[in-house]
Amino acid sequence: MGRRKSKRKPPAKRKAIEPLDTQFNCPFCNHEKSCEVKMDKGKTTARITCRVCLEDFQTTITLLSEPIDVYNDWIDACETAN
Repeated sequence: MGRRKSKRKPPAKRKAIEPLDTQFNCPFCNHEKSCEVKMDKGKTTARITCRVCLEDFQTTITLLSEPIDVYNDWIDACETAN
């Protein structure tokens, strides 16, 4: 007599975690991936600068802040200025 097959399912595959971007599109000159974020968590400041048009923005951050948060703060500051 044979054994019955096990109905155990294979383990679910884990989704690969994609790292967040640190280079973004410039809202002033519209070049792609020309803005780079530099974060200094010791001083709780972050600076984003465009390599093409040399626009820059500086803001305060927390320990949980990411480069996308700095970029979003820059876009929000541009919208409030206009």
